[in-house]
Order: sequence, then C-alpha cells, then structure tokens
Amino acid sequence: MTVAEATRILTAADSPFAVEIRDIRGIPTRCWVKAPNNLIDLLEGSKGYGDRTFLVFEDERLTFQEHYQRVASFASALQGMGVGKGDRVVIAMRNYPDWVITFWATVALGAIAVPLNAWWTGPELEYGVSDSGAKVLVLDDERTERLLPHMEELFNQVNFTVIHTRTPTRVVDQIPSGIDHFEFGSLVGDLDAVMPAVEVDSDDDVTIFYTSGTTGKPKGAVATHRNLGSNLINAFFVATRAGMLAKERAEAKGLTLPESSPAQKAYLLSVPLFHATGCFAVMIPNMVAGAKLVMMYRWNPERALELIERESITSFGGVPAMVWQVLNSPDFDKRDTTSVENIGYGGAPSAPELVRRIKQHFPTGSPSNGYGMTETCAIATMNVGDDYVRKPDSAGPPVPISEAKVVDALGSELPVNMPGELWMKGANVVRGYWNKPEATASTFSEGWLHTGDIAFIDEEGFIHIVDRAKDMLIRGGENIYSVEIESAIFENPAVADVAVIGIPDLVLGEEVCAIVQRRAGFELSEDEVRSHVAERLANFKVPKYVYFRDDELPRNAAGKILKRQLRDEVIDIEVNKA
Repeated sequence: MTVAEATRILTAADSPFAVEIRDIRGIPTRCWVKAPNNLIDLLEGSKGYGDRTFLVFEDERLTFQEHYQRVASFASALQGMGVGKGDRVVIAMRNYPDWVITFWATVALGAIAVPLNAWWTGPELEYGVSDSGAKVLVLDDERTERLLPHMEELFNQVNFTVIHTRTPTRVVDQIPSGIDHFEFGSLVGDLDAVMPAVEVDSDDDVTIFYTSGTTGKPKGAVATHRNLGSNLINAFFVATRAGMLAKERAEAKGLTLPESSPAQKAYLLSVPLFHATGCFAVMIPNMVAGAKLVMMYRWNPERALELIERESITSFGGVPAMVWQVLNSPDFDKRDTTSVENIGYGGAPSAPELVRRIKQHFPTGSPSNGYGMTETCAIATMNVGDDYVRKPDSAGPPVPISEAKVVDALGSELPVNMPGELWMKGANVVRGYWNKPEATASTFSEGWLHTGDIAFIDEEGFIHIVDRAKDMLIRGGENIYSVEIESAIFENPAVADVAVIGIPDLVLGEEVCAIVQRRAGFELSEDEVRSHVAERLANFKVPKYVYFRDDELPRNAAGKILKRQLRDEVIDIEVNKA
C-alpha cells in the first residue's frame, strides 16, 4: 500500500479524517470535517483523564485533574486582573509546568497567548512585550531579571501586570514601584475555582508566536483556534496513517509487529514550548491523547537517556541535533531504551545517515522527519517509517488539508521535479502577522503562504527541500535571519562591511559564520565580534566562526553580496583545517 492509497482510505467521506472545502475569510480552504471547534473544548475534555499523570518536571508531578484545577484557578485570577477575550498574555519562561498552566488559562479566557523566546536578551523581550501590547507578563526568574532594566520605560508604553514564578525575593524586590506584581504559586491554589464561561469562535485569535524577520525585527504569526485544531488532527492523522502502513507492509512480508507499549504513552519534551513544535505538535496533542509529558529543565543527552529509562518514554525527538547527541552519548548502551516507539524530528536539515543510525540503535522505533513553520502551526508534511528509509532526503507528502505547489519567480506553478519556491495553503496556515500588514501582504496571497524555501515535488507527491530563498539559516531548529546579526555587527565602529552566512554542521544543521571587513586603521578580533553580538542578541545568534577580509566583500552588478561564493570559500577553509 502506498502513502497515497492509505490517505484516500483514511480521508473517505465517512472517515474520522474526512476533508471538506470551507470558506475562511473569503478563501476556499481545505479543512478537517471533524476538527475541534476551539481549544477550550480540548481543555474541558482533558478532565476525563482524571488521576492519570500529565506533567512531569524533575520531582514534580501533576495529574490531569490537578492541571485542570490549577488552570481554572489561574484563569479566574487573570480574569480578576481584567484579562478578557482578545487580550494578550506574554509567557516568557523555561519549560515549566507553569508554562503549560499559563497557556491553557489564557486560552480558557478567550485571550491570546504570546510565548516569547526564552533565549532572547532583555531588549528582545522588551520588543515582544511592546509589539504585542501585552496586558500581563508571566515570567520566570531569568526572564524577570533580563527585563528589569527595561521594565519601567516599557510600563510607560504598555500598562501591564507582572506575574513571576520561581523567582527569588532579591529579584522580585527590584520590580519598579507602581507595577502590580504577583507570585504565580499564590494564584493557582484555589480548589473551588470554576473555569470561566467564554464563547469562542473557530476563527478567533488564540496565539502569537514570534518568528525572525528579514527586516531584523521578529514578526508575530497570529494563529486561530481553527489553525491549532487543524494541526491537532494533522498529528493524529499522521500517526494513524503510519500505523496503518506499518501493519499492512509487515503483513505483506509475513511479519508480526511488536506489541504496543502500555495504554499511556509518554513523550519526552526536549524542545522549547515557545516553538510551534513544542506547543502545537507536542504539548497539545499529548494532552488531548492523555499522554504523559516529561519536561526537561535544559537539554542534555545523558539526562534525556536517564528520563527515557525512568519514565518509560515512548516518543522523543526535537531537531536532528538532539537525536544525534542521544545516539552518540557514552551513556546510550547503559540505559534501557526499549520503550521508545517513535523518534520524530524536523526544523532543520537532517543527514540520511541519521535514519540508518536510528534503525540500528532503535530496532522497534519508527523514525520520522517533517516539515513545517510557525506560519503552518507546525505539521505541514511528514515522512514516516519505511517511506522515510526509502526517501531519507524528503520531508514527505503534505497532510491532506495542506495544498502545496512549487512556483517560479512570477508565481507560476512548476512541473514535477522542478525546483522553485514552495507555497502552502490550508486550515493550518496562520491568518498573518500581528500589526504588520505589509509583511502579511508580501508573505500571504489568496491563502497561499510563500514559505521562502526552495523545493521540488516528486512523482509521488513527496516534498524535497533543497535550499532557502530567504537570507536565513537554521541552527538546531532556530531560524536565524542574517540581516539581524549583520545589523548588530554593523553597530561596531570598526566594521566596514559584513556578511553572515550559514555553514554546514553535522549536529546542528548549520552554524553561524560572519565574514567581516574591518575599517582602515581599526583593530577588531574574533572574540570582540562575538562579545559585541552577545550583548545585543540571543546566544544562538552569536557567530561560531568569524573571518576577516582585507579587501571588499564580493558583490554582483546590483551591489548584492555574493554569499554563495563566500560560503564556498569558508567551507573550503574548514575542510582544509580538518
């Protein structure tokens, strides 16, 4: 059975995965017939899992019932602070249970959750608060400290309340007077709290997730309840189709698949919740499925292996770098990993060798690789199991509600196997960018998302990503736009010119490299360039490689820097070093 045949069976008119065309904001759009009306319904449904464990963090454990009650308590508290439908609530913290509770309490009020990148610096966090116009900021200790120098001036622009969690008194005492602030733990303990009753439409906004922008400032991608409900069904569809194909193909070979794990699945959450993958593709589906979500304080492959063994993890992944690190860990053979059934990843280029290694070290595990963006609310394509082994360089076919086409520079569709820019459309594509009509107009046209990725679609409908049209790189799953780092480096008076490129890295996919032309008479070292960037941008944007040129950077007739030429030069240098 082929993927296309399985898809036709599963999307038949009487199937749970039936598809129909609906008019969304005047655009005919593919939708799941049985997608949830809104996320509040999903939250209410989670109560049914009662005393089953939902969240695990270090030594903390919350059941589904305990989680629901804390959400009700916190939602009531937020409502008392004036938070209502359409208001924005910033979440800036590590992967704590508090993050999940805050997200669902915000959703329960019909408000908009605004997760900010926990790796951002103070100025970057300030921008996210200001741009979103947040009414409440829910911060952990590190994010509170980073925002403190900016808080008073920011409060004059955006009148907000601060809710701090896991924050020492010495930090809390520094919050400027006049800004109301509360301790998170004091707001989630009302055992008599009742979940507020709110009417929410499928096309109401529910999240703003920031993605790096070509102008140097991040853009807030606005997702609706329909978008996230559609992604939920995408996840369930992909899992159902994968199981169906695996069973049919095993039977055709006279094989018997191994017995599935216990009733409750367990997912190791190793990616940040402030990413679409962590929130949309992991947290929400696992809550709806009644799975156990095991959260890591920070990524560490040895700790991941310890948790896989301790919690009988059935699924883990993230970005390819994390899977590589687990496989290469000196502790791998010391830990019991037999519970693992699925190893899924995406968000960065992956080497075909990774598929072979997974099959070698996880005989009962099924590898998968997908493609998606913040703008597609995570899952847009998925390549699983035997098909991934057969086509390891493909991200798989689009999910049934996603239309995909490859176009030329004029927007005309190209034939099979011819590369061009990938465009996608469907009920999982966000409606646009928060308060950025020009960016929205340039990225979306008649429902089509211009992904900026160069791809081709083969005869079976499998998508192959081959390059990027936008000036960006992906390091360990983080989108990094060159212009943002270039702008920061240009602020150094010793810099005459600069180009930032991505160079291949086996573990992280790509690493940041800056090629700098110094101004005559100025001195500038590699460490000084790195320190200069680190003062202005998050650590993952700091160049690992810095090269200096005495002559001008190469440009074409239009004055554009020839980055492909620079990339080839740097790769040659690094290869010769090795």
